[in-house]
Amino acid sequence: IKPLLDLTRILLETAPYIDLFEGVWAIIIYCISMFYGLLFIYSGFQFMFSGHNVIKREMAKEWLKNTVFMITIVQASFYLYGLIVELGSVMSASILSMVDPQFFMITADNLINIGLEFLFVGGYVGVLFITILFLVMRYLVVCFGVLFAPIGVFCYFIPPLKSYGKLILNILGLFIFVTFLDAIIILACSMLINIPLFENIKILVMICCFIIIDLLFLILTKHIISKSSFSDSGEKVAQAVKYIAMFM
Repeated sequence: IKPLLDLTRILLETAPYIDLFEGVWAIIIYCISMFYGLLFIYSGFQFMFSGHNVIKREMAKEWLKNTVFMITIVQASFYLYGLIVELGSVMSASILSMVDPQFFMITADNLINIGLEFLFVGGYVGVLFITILFLVMRYLVVCFGVLFAPIGVFCYFIPPLKSYGKLILNILGLFIFVTFLDAIIILACSMLINIPLFENIKILVMICCFIIIDLLFLILTKHIISKSSFSDSGEKVAQAVKYIAMFM
């Protein structure tokens, strides 16, 4: 079991290595930069032909402001993404450092625990293996995410593509910081076994801990995808109300 536990902890604590993809990221940035001129030209035409229409002029100004903001973030996305990934890793590691290392191990604390460990050790190994698969998938997504982050930012600031950009950014944000939530769950479960009610069922607490981590991963992923898909209509209504109020 110890190799599985060591691998689980490494995947929870270690920041994914993204420097390997810096060359590919530069190519993606180069391709995206070809659209910058078109965006500025579009903003200029919107402003020039808006006339005395206050709403159109404000929309043109906002488009220009968003374009400048988008270009700045896209160009710095590799370094910003690396900083966010490191932050997520440090947050997870700081929480896991408070967890008793013996919590994960199968120990002969008392007769009840020994009996339960013989019965459920197979289930514990199976749950650990599933958790490792999720964490490996998360690690790979975060690694390759540095290539999709600039695309997500670019799409987010283009109204017809905003839902796709939001989906990309939300998924990357979830996968970066989900290990912090996992670490909190592990810390809480490790504290449970200090309560007399749970100290005799330690292995069941450990199994439930990793099951909760796996379910949290699936539930949050489903929620992020559905939320990103259906939130555009509300934003369009809010933006319309904003411009109507400006006109009045």
